[in-house]
Amino acid sequence: MTTTGRITVVGESLVDLVWRTGAGTVTPHPGGSPANVAIGLQRLGVPVSLITAWGDDAPGALVGEYLAGTGLDVLRAPACSGRTMVALAYVDDATGSARYDFLAAWDPERLEVPEDTALLHTGSLAAVVEPGAGRVLDACRRLHGRPGTAVAVDLNVRPAVQPDRDAYRAAAERIARAADVVKASEEDLAWLYPGQDPARSARSLLALGPRLAVLTRGERGATGFTAGAEVPVPAPVTAVADTIGAGDAFQSALLAAMFAPGPGGARTVRIPAAPQEVAQALRQAVAAGALATTRPGAQPPHLRELRDALAEVGSAAPAAGTGTHPAGDGGAQDGVKNA
Repeated sequence: MTTTGRITVVGESLVDLVWRTGAGTVTPHPGGSPANVAIGLQRLGVPVSLITAWGDDAPGALVGEYLAGTGLDVLRAPACSGRTMVALAYVDDATGSARYDFLAAWDPERLEVPEDTALLHTGSLAAVVEPGAGRVLDACRRLHGRPGTAVAVDLNVRPAVQPDRDAYRAAAERIARAADVVKASEEDLAWLYPGQDPARSARSLLALGPRLAVLTRGERGATGFTAGAEVPVPAPVTAVADTIGAGDAFQSALLAAMFAPGPGGARTVRIPAAPQEVAQALRQAVAAGALATTRPGAQPPHLRELRDALAEVGSAAPAAGTGTHPAGDGGAQDGVKNA
């Protein structure tokens, strides 16, 4: 599928209030998983737009200023309530891992996806918090199966926003049915399908209709599942500052691998199918997730950093923005081994 279009990311923007172990104060950081993915794509040289919503409140002012400073093409959807989502991120300095509580507000009045969208990405809170989740699902269904387009979803499960496991599982499965690629961590699937091997759960998601399911395994890397193959990719060793945004960096690099420029500069939406293609895409994604853990906060790598990281591990495939088809996050460690 050849296109001159873009990747469109749809989902929440929010303010993370980061509370580190032993600290007496919290530090606000604007972001949100979809916004982080869009910024990661921009840093990898991929044409991208972000459809999001925030309120006219103090957190919203911080979000608006932050997004304006990124240079992203931001399509702001009006928020019905006028409120901005806020997350409280508790960061364990000993491990770098984070857990979250949310003041959820995801209520865009409408979501208008640009006509030249070739690859639509969503997930995280946007796929489960109503009323926005229903509008996101409708947008995915409109693009799913349309010639020249594909849909990717990162479940990024956050039980704090929907503690009803059955309801959350139903929402995850609905959006997986409208996706070509679905990604989840072992931690995500252990919560959605308790007592079941996460690999089996990933295959169950694949059976709902996606062509590729990606399971991120923390320090053991990531595994890609297709109808005919199971492709594991190991994680690099790195010193972890924290894991905030590492999964989003992984997702950005995975999407970039599926929307690479070919001869003449035209971009092709290509869902990895052959084991070698899946391995190349996951190597790029795991490398990006690893780089993001080396600095505090959500800081996805730039294209040159990712190229250098791939060269160090001897990857045969360059990063997606370089003109050829390229090459996990996970539970707490997002596809990374601690040094």
